[in-house]
Amino acid sequence: MKPAGNSPRSVTVLGATGSIGDSTMDLLRQARDRYQVEALTAHSNVEALARLAREFDVRFAAIADPDRFDDLKQALAGTGIACGAGESAVVEAAARPADWLMAAVSGAAGLKPALAAADRGATIALANKECLVCAGDLFMQRAMQGGACILPADSEHNALFQALGSGNRDELTRVIITASGGPFRTWSATDIEQATLEQALKHPNWSMGQKITIDSASMMNKGLEVIEAAYLFALDPDQIDVLVHPQSIVHGLVEFSDRSVVAQLGTPDMRIPIAHCLGWPDRIAGPSERLDLAKIGQLTFEAPDFERFPGLRLAFEALRTGRGATTVFNAANEIAVAAFIARKIRFGAIARLVEATLDQWARDGNLAPLDSADDAIAVDHGARKLAAALLPQIAAKAS
Repeated sequence: MKPAGNSPRSVTVLGATGSIGDSTMDLLRQARDRYQVEALTAHSNVEALARLAREFDVRFAAIADPDRFDDLKQALAGTGIACGAGESAVVEAAARPADWLMAAVSGAAGLKPALAAADRGATIALANKECLVCAGDLFMQRAMQGGACILPADSEHNALFQALGSGNRDELTRVIITASGGPFRTWSATDIEQATLEQALKHPNWSMGQKITIDSASMMNKGLEVIEAAYLFALDPDQIDVLVHPQSIVHGLVEFSDRSVVAQLGTPDMRIPIAHCLGWPDRIAGPSERLDLAKIGQLTFEAPDFERFPGLRLAFEALRTGRGATTVFNAANEIAVAAFIARKIRFGAIARLVEATLDQWARDGNLAPLDSADDAIAVDHGARKLAAALLPQIAAKAS
C-alpha cells in the first residue's frame, strides 16, 4: 500500500521503544516530510513512549502494561494524543488506518496486533518472530485473505526477499541464511557447555537485546529464522540451508535453477533492512555506514555444526513435525534462556530443555494443527508450563 501523490505515508510502530523500534524511529526522524506517525506502542516504558509520541505528534499511543495507563495519560496531558493500555489498546493501535506498520512487539503478545493489521490489508514490516514461529500458517493465510503485504524486517529474511526478486518463484531451488556463529563459533562442546552469561552476551558483530544475543550464542536464533523463512516464503525444510559467515556482511543468498546464486550484502546495521521495508517498493536514503569490501578484506564461510549447536537441529525437526511443534520449540527456548539468565541452568542445558519439552509434548499427544490465534497462544502457554516443570530435572542432570 502506498499513499497517492506526494502525501506522507502514514505509519504505526508497535514496540517503538525496543531496539527495532528505536532504529525505526531514527529512520522516521530523518525523513519527517515523508511520513506521518499514526500510532506508537510500548510494553511498559511510559516515559520513552510519551517522549516519542510528543516528538512525532502521533494520534494514538498505547502501553501494553495496563497498570501504567494513568502514568501515560498524565505524561500526554494537554497534547490531544489519545491513549490506551493493555492488550486491547495495542490491538487498537494496529487496527488504526496506517498504510505501513512495524510489528516489533516481542513474544507471543505480538501475534494478535499483527493479525489485526493483516486483517485490514496493511503493509507490515515484520520483526516479530512469534507471528511465524508460533502461528506461521495461520498468519500467512490471514494476511493473504486481508490483502496485506508482509515485508520481512529481519536482516536475513529481508536479504532473501531482495535476492528473490532476481528470478521467478518456479526457478528457485534453495535459500541460504547466514549466521555469524556468535561468540562460541570456535569453542569446543565442553567449553560451550560451561559458558557463562557474560561470555554469551559478548556478540562479535551485532548490538542486540539480551535474549536474542543469547539465542545467537546458542544458534537458536538461526533455528527460529529457518522456521520463519519456511512460512514466510512457503519453503520446504529441504529448501533452506544455513551457512556460518563470521563477518556478517552477506545476510542471505538465493540459488536458482541455473545455479546462479544471488546475495544481499550490507554492514551489520538493522537500519538497512528496516529502511528497505520503510521505503518499499522504492528505496530511501539511509544513515548506515557504506560497505567497504576492500577494507574488510575477506569474507569467509563455514558449514554449521549441529553437534555443538543442537538448537539448529531441533528447529529443523520441529519444522518437519509441524502441528504446533515450532510453537513449543520457541516457548521452551524462552523458558530455558530465562533460566540461564537467572543462572539456574548451564548454557548447554538450554538445548536439552527445549528437546525434552518437544519430546514430552509429542508423547502427551498434544500435537495438532493451530486454527486460531487463541490456539497458538494456548500451545505457547502450555509449552511454557511444561518446560518450567521439566526445568528442575534438566538442571539436576547438568549439575
